[in-house]
Amino acid sequence: MKITQAFTFESAHRLPHVPETHKCHRMHGHSYRVELQLEGPVDPHTGFVIDFFEVEAIFGPLLTQLDHHCLNEIEGLENPTAENIAVWIWERIKPNLPQTSSVKVFETPHCWAEYEG
Repeated sequence: MKITQAFTFESAHRLPHVPETHKCHRMHGHSYRVELQLEGPVDPHTGFVIDFFEVEAIFGPLLTQLDHHCLNEIEGLENPTAENIAVWIWERIKPNLPQTSSVKVFETPHCWAEYEG
């Protein structure tokens, strides 16, 4: 079974490794959406792969680090592309949420990065 829980956060960033003429070189913000997909057997007693409240509790501290912050100032996100944010989340969430099978990071409703480890 696969389940997905989505979270949103607001953050500013700039991409330091693009040309100065690239609009993303300047500081700007996004309304990010993160989707954590988890995979595993359904517990016959609870009916869950994992309780969504447990996912929320585990991801909550990371969400707090990201929300309303400048991503470039977070250790490991000095170049905060959607791809790098997805990997950063994966590396921090997978040890505590081993059922994680993918992390999607949406910069806009029309573009995202997906990381599967």
